Amino acid sequence: MTTSPIASRLLSIGWCALVPFVAVAVYFGLGTFAALLIGEPIVATTVLGALVVVLVGAMRIQRPRWLTHAPAPQPRPEIPDFGRTVVGCAVLAFLAGQSLALWIYFTAGSAGFDASNQTRHAAGAVATLLLTLVAAPAGEEFLFRGLIYPLLRKRVSILVSTLVTAVVFGLVHSSAVQFASTLPLAVLLALVYERTRVLWPCVLLHLGFNLAAAVVPAQALGALANPVSAVFLFLAFAGCALGLYRRVAGGTASGAAQGAGGEPAMQ
Repeated sequence: MTTSPIASRLLSIGWCALVPFVAVAVYFGLGTFAALLIGEPIVATTVLGALVVVLVGAMRIQRPRWLTHAPAPQPRPEIPDFGRTVVGCAVLAFLAGQSLALWIYFTAGSAGFDASNQTRHAAGAVATLLLTLVAAPAGEEFLFRGLIYPLLRKRVSILVSTLVTAVVFGLVHSSAVQFASTLPLAVLLALVYERTRVLWPCVLLHLGFNLAAAVVPAQALGALANPVSAVFLFLAFAGCALGLYRRVAGGTASGAAQGAGGEPAMQ
């Protein structure tokens, strides 16, 4: 019995809502339990990140079929060129996100962002660095690109999976400032995962983004805190991301064609 196009579309929409909701609900539930048990929010969040890595990592190892989607990307000799494109997009993602985030902050402020900064300062430099450079990049990548994105891709396209994951990733960061700063990064990370199907490049990119955000002072980016710069940088990033998307989609299409021709689609 075949499913009608309308029913299939509704099922896909429901899947796009259900997967992030359940994953994020479990994530926040574990985080709340950790915070109650430990008492210190930054330490609890660090422990939560480690727990997510263990749980999702075990799932990816023990039940790889649950998180495998077709078609598999084909290996190509252009990896250095792809890497340079990703680095260029990452720089644009950082500048675009910071430009919009600073403009929002300087224009309207952000109680949520201020509260997050106060919590980090109260926890101390060591705990904050451990969270920012280790637990957050690893834990968030295992949750979003290691679990949510591949589950979405089982039913919907690269574009839809990328946008849904990016929006949820931004919303989880709980303020308009952080949403704006992380949205371009989330788009880039989804495309990188789609092309590579491994998490370590995403973790490294995420770590680099967090490190740049911590090291580069806001004053150095102050000239970008205006709508003109934000729009220009977002358009530049969108162009770079579109080019990357076409290459990624072309690679998976090539994998599908080879798989249909009877040759195994290698990862």
